[in-house]
Amino acid sequence: MKLANSKYFSRSEFTCKCGCGFDTVDAELLAILDVVREHFATPVYITSGCRCLNYNLKVRGSQDSQHIKGRAADIYIKTVSPEIIQSFLEGRYPDRFGIGRYKTFTHIDTRTGPPARWRG
Repeated sequence: MKLANSKYFSRSEFTCKCGCGFDTVDAELLAILDVVREHFATPVYITSGCRCLNYNLKVRGSQDSQHIKGRAADIYIKTVSPEIIQSFLEGRYPDRFGIGRYKTFTHIDTRTGPPARWRG
C-alpha cells in the first residue's frame, strides 16, 4: 500500500531492517523521492530508510543520523549511477538537505540547518 504523501513508495520500504517496526517517514523526504522517481522515469529502491538507535549502532551510523529521525533514505536506481543521482539532487536542491554519494547508493536527507555534501 502506497503512503498517503507519495505516489510511488510504501511504508514497508522505509521500515527499520532490524525488524523492530520503526517506520516513521518525513513527508518532505517522500516528496523529494517522488521527484527523483519522476525525473528518471524508473523505480527508485530504498536500501536504508528508518533506523532505530540499536540498528543504527549496529551499522555504524552517525550518532545524529537523519535515519533515526525518519528523515533520510539511501537509494539506488538500477540504470542510473549514484553520481548522476547525486548531481541531479544537488542541481535541484543546491542550498538544502544532506546529499551524499557512495559506490552503490546515494543518500538524501531533509536535515535542518546548513546543507551537507559528501562522497563516501
